[in-house]
Amino acid sequence: MRPSWDQYFMEMAEVVKTRATCLRRQVGAVIVKDKRILASGYNGAPSGLAHCADTGCLREQLNIPSGERHELCRGIHAEQNAIIQAALHGVKIEGATLYVTLQPCVLCSKIIINAGIEKVVFKGSYPDQFSEGMLLEAGVELIKFD
Repeated sequence: MRPSWDQYFMEMAEVVKTRATCLRRQVGAVIVKDKRILASGYNGAPSGLAHCADTGCLREQLNIPSGERHELCRGIHAEQNAIIQAALHGVKIEGATLYVTLQPCVLCSKIIINAGIEKVVFKGSYPDQFSEGMLLEAGVELIKFD
């Protein structure tokens, strides 16, 4: 039986997350429009910098709980990387759908809103209720994928 489009693109996001270099959690994101993949991203250190696997996790060393103090991390989130890749290559993502293996945080939600992404399909929950409220207030459709 063929997978639905949501299943298909979420599975792609699952594959993308296998490239993640974060020691705490691996996240993958795929931006889709008109049933075509426009960009993808995973969480990890910026291009050319040492990965957390090599340097250790600063957040873990400082005992920072999940969902707090995002600025104290070497890594870029998967959603951010996907949006950056689209911008870097001149790919318009306004009106697109973002498939991501974890609910976006508030920082990613702000970027998603300003990038013009209209729909977010996500898998796992993240301890950030503020992000969900912002996305809904902005009219971004949220779908929890099971």
